[in-house]
Amino acid sequence: MDMDILIAPIIIFMIVVAPIWLILHYRSKRQVSQGLTDEEFGQLNELIAKADKMSQRIETLEAILDSEAPQWRGRDE
Repeated sequence: MDMDILIAPIIIFMIVVAPIWLILHYRSKRQVSQGLTDEEFGQLNELIAKADKMSQRIETLEAILDSEAPQWRGRDE
């Protein structure tokens, strides 16, 4: 009796949900394996350039603070 209740949902799952699930899974795997698009690669390079520029700015700010307020690193907030 309990198995009769489960048979219909299992059949519906196997006919409808499982194939869609497999198609979407392997489609996403293929997209990941293809790598970055040209647009994504360009965005990544822009982010790298911005990160380098920000790093240089931080180093400059730290150098200024070191010369004008040497104790600034030891302050606990």
